[in-house]
Amino acid sequence: MIEQTIEVFGLRKRFGATQALDGMNFRVEPGQVTGFVGPNGAGKSTTIRVILGLDAPDQGRALIGGSAYQHLRHPLRHVGALVDAAALQPSRTGRNHLLWMARSQAMSARRVDEVIELVGLPSAARRKAGGYSLGMRQRLGIAAAMLGDPPVVILDEPFNGMDPEGIIWIRHFLRSLAAEGRAVLVSSHLMSELQDMADRVVVVGRGRVLADASIEDLLAGAAGDQVVIRTPAPAEAATALQHAGAEAAAADRGTLAVTGMGAQRVVEVLNRAGVAFAEVTARRASLEDVYFQLTGGEAEFRAGSDGVAR
Repeated sequence: MIEQTIEVFGLRKRFGATQALDGMNFRVEPGQVTGFVGPNGAGKSTTIRVILGLDAPDQGRALIGGSAYQHLRHPLRHVGALVDAAALQPSRTGRNHLLWMARSQAMSARRVDEVIELVGLPSAARRKAGGYSLGMRQRLGIAAAMLGDPPVVILDEPFNGMDPEGIIWIRHFLRSLAAEGRAVLVSSHLMSELQDMADRVVVVGRGRVLADASIEDLLAGAAGDQVVIRTPAPAEAATALQHAGAEAAAADRGTLAVTGMGAQRVVEVLNRAGVAFAEVTARRASLEDVYFQLTGGEAEFRAGSDGVAR
């Protein structure tokens, strides 16, 4: 398998009065799982459609292994994609759905049976796909994406409809694809899953890239790391910590949230000031925290304090 990269250069796309893409730029490297996240209307689906040749950009380019999708010969051998798990003929069996796709790309029935086994659907393969649950349709869509053993895999919301067992399976499956040297792009709203699985994350909003970095760098650079203190003397603790250069705010009764100072230094300051405390806990920012910091003003729709969408 030849390693290939997804490259997105300056994509712009307008639908009527809506600027869906506004100079989108990023790369997805072989051997990595890259998360692709952003609010509804951020341009994720449009970007994926442009990469796959389903939409034409007004400006810019999207390349797979240096070529536009429409110029790839036998494209399923270069890129496998799951865009819409419901895009199937419900009267066909799962196996026949895959056979129809395989024959269009000169692939064998043997390969169909291999991908059915790969995604854990052998017991359901000869049932009509119209009776599949959403999670089973997701597995069928992933099987279709893997038919050509592609070096590039693009999955749009693959966790949707998955039960806990399915989520664990897909997490390990995507990591295994990256370990084989494939470039894997995963669009998802499940930040906790991406934090545990992705190597990099591209955060987008209103059609442009807001951040493109490794998980480690995103979390390390995030504001919001805190030390939480439980103390019977919160006022005295806050005063001592503020004098030492930290910020301390009441989080709950008898609890302070401290920023600007590490846990070890907090303990030293409180001990020196003679302030009793019951617990000191470091809390690092999560990927979800980083996501909301970056996209706070980028959402197309937002609920107000009264719960009404704005």
